[in-house]
Amino acid sequence: MSRRNKQLPLLEQVEITDAGAEGMSVARVDGLVVFVPFVVPGDVVDIQLYKKKRSYAEGRAVHFHRLSPLRVEPRCSHFGVCGGCKWQNMNYEAQLDAKQRQVRDNLERLGHVDCSGMRPICGSDRIFEYRNKLEFTFSSKRWLQPDEERRDDDPGDVGFHVPQVFDKVLPVQWCHLQPEPSNAIRNFLRNYALEHGIPFYDIRNHTGFLRNVIIRNTSTGEWMVVLIVAEDKPEWLLPMLEELNIHFPELSSTSHHPITSLMYMVNNKLNDSYSDLEPRLYSGQDYITEQMPRYNGGAPLRFRINPKSFYQTNSEQAFKLYSYVAEFADLQGDETVYDLYTGTGTIAQFVAGMCRKVVGIEYIEEAIADARLNAAANGFSNCTFYAGDMANVLDDAFVTANGKPDVIITDPPRAGMHNKVVEQLLRIGARKIVYVSCNPATQARDLMLLSDRYDVRRIQPVDMFPHTQHVENVAELVRRD
Repeated sequence: MSRRNKQLPLLEQVEITDAGAEGMSVARVDGLVVFVPFVVPGDVVDIQLYKKKRSYAEGRAVHFHRLSPLRVEPRCSHFGVCGGCKWQNMNYEAQLDAKQRQVRDNLERLGHVDCSGMRPICGSDRIFEYRNKLEFTFSSKRWLQPDEERRDDDPGDVGFHVPQVFDKVLPVQWCHLQPEPSNAIRNFLRNYALEHGIPFYDIRNHTGFLRNVIIRNTSTGEWMVVLIVAEDKPEWLLPMLEELNIHFPELSSTSHHPITSLMYMVNNKLNDSYSDLEPRLYSGQDYITEQMPRYNGGAPLRFRINPKSFYQTNSEQAFKLYSYVAEFADLQGDETVYDLYTGTGTIAQFVAGMCRKVVGIEYIEEAIADARLNAAANGFSNCTFYAGDMANVLDDAFVTANGKPDVIITDPPRAGMHNKVVEQLLRIGARKIVYVSCNPATQARDLMLLSDRYDVRRIQPVDMFPHTQHVENVAELVRRD
């Protein structure tokens, strides 16, 4: 028998000591770091290894000897199979503690950052039904439970992809992350398709009709449903959308239509990305509107959200996050502010009333179009927005044309900032940078690169996604004179 096929060892009565990366928990056995999913620090378990490298291993808990006092009963019936909410079996205070340590460990270890200015993490008031957007996938292949057998006539289902399985979905009957009628809408679409023989998409063979559905909502009660199909087949599509409208008349409180915005896209590509697809309006309007309180009071800010707009998916925590940004920026009214990776201009407009001028840059042209509309709707004439690749747009000529910024706010994607952008920030030398990140590891890397000219002062972690390992972090960087 080859070494590859040998049974890896069973580790007995191992105590789980910490929460780790990617939602895994961590144990240490004779100097070996072992990553285990769906266990909680304090559990004592037997671990069957399924992967072993020189410095670490991965395994699954096959027997519990002692349960941790940090454990709670997961609310979701899909816990343990679905790829999300991996910490739902750990009490929320322990989740917050793990995220705080995650930020500190990354900043200190990777960025050599002095974390003496770190504040306690800002937890979420709501730990269920906090999301304003979910995306579901239709698939002709279901993920089967251990006691199920596959049938030749199984039509498939709609739900979430199981981790590392691209062609099957876990049928989701009830997800606790978005308020109702999110579940009712998804289940209606499933049942309608099954009753009318409308096939779910097979991503291996590229057959079938229904591919994805995006469900968005706002704090003001507006709802957007975007159905993504494989071909423009009106005899299937239009009756389905009409029945969806008829079935949810309770959503008509903010619109003349049952659903504020009902749209569809046709995706005949080999992948599920939709950023390059054209949204088509079936009924209602082609956007929904979210409101956010202003930092210093007054009429709330209003933001148009279209099918491809980025908006923070936890609206209540977004206000807290942006409030920390405004606090760290400490604007006095006469500053020029650059807002990098501005998206639809939410942060730019959140601070626009506190400074002389805001300049926003974003790669996606549709987002910039929304940013301009939002700024006009909110009464801001001091916001200017540009579309383009950050590494190319933010050059010396751009700074000359728009004025040297006093404060730079940057909120890059998970990969962090391009080296050219970091180098340009060092050349610009704004008196302060406020760095918002959804990935403490890449933030730590960038902070180390910026440490030639900047000291990190205040640090504020914010939990945007309860029951997951994800955490946002705001860092205040002050230029050394």
